[in-house]
Amino acid sequence: MFGLFNRDPQKKLQQAYERKLQAAMEASRNSDMRANATLTEEAEALLAEINRLKAQKG
Repeated sequence: MFGLFNRDPQKKLQQAYERKLQAAMEASRNSDMRANATLTEEAEALLAEINRLKAQKG
């Protein structure tokens, strides 16, 4: 019954991943390649965590 109110950590990570990719794209458009690389690396770490959670569930 109380499981209804628990947040899904995978959904939260997915949203953070999408925000990082968006920020990386904006940095690229502004010719800030260092920020783009950093944000892309952070996004890849989030994606690895998402995949780890999917593997645990499935």
